[in-house]
Amino acid sequence: MTEESPRNGQLDELAAAMTELTRTFEADTHDGEILATVCAEAVRVVPGADMASITAIDSGAAVTVASTDERAVAIDRIQYGTGDGPCLQAARSGKIVRLSVGSAQRMWLDFTTSARELGVGSYLAAPLHVDDRLRGALNLFGFGDHGFRDSDAHLLNLYTSVVTFGLRSDQRYRDARSLTSQLKEAMRTRGVIEQAKGILMAIHRISADEAFGRLVTESQHSNTKLHDVAARFVEEVTAGESDAAPRTR
Repeated sequence: MTEESPRNGQLDELAAAMTELTRTFEADTHDGEILATVCAEAVRVVPGADMASITAIDSGAAVTVASTDERAVAIDRIQYGTGDGPCLQAARSGKIVRLSVGSAQRMWLDFTTSARELGVGSYLAAPLHVDDRLRGALNLFGFGDHGFRDSDAHLLNLYTSVVTFGLRSDQRYRDARSLTSQLKEAMRTRGVIEQAKGILMAIHRISADEAFGRLVTESQHSNTKLHDVAARFVEEVTAGESDAAPRTR
């Protein structure tokens, strides 16, 4: 096995990490916890990684949305403040950035200084693009000055590819569930309004449009949602407390 490819043991760690991520997805946890797990498992997967963070870029502004250590967040902030650094380069270029901190001094002096002060000697970042809500990079920090290996970069690239697929699938599931909930609410709302219209039409011998107009007028004058107006009217009629028409002005 050449250094260019992850070893079997590393692939086993990747499989175990994905199993843990799957459990997190299935537990229906919030986004913050999912991204925190992504960071923690990245440290587990890639040899030499001691800390991890996720950079997200929205409308040109970068922010750290998850991390395993506040020192990683501090190094990220230095890059955001200067508008440049390895994590931003990975996010913008769509390519992996791998380096020893010492070799980056000429290009990113502020990043190098902060990293050294916090004991970081190696850095590895991979682009992470899930959707418009999460576009950035997954960043790894090593305390040693090994600079990570080519195989580590390949492994992180594989990991982020699988993570991206999982996050996209999870987001599609959440969107579909939200849409289902909205449709159910719409059906419930429509049902009450149609019921109120039917009562008005039967009692007053008016058209569907005229009945709907009465409901809308009452909604506007009382500053009450149309659904609530219809529901109250149906309830009053059912209880025998109404003159069978919403009050209009």
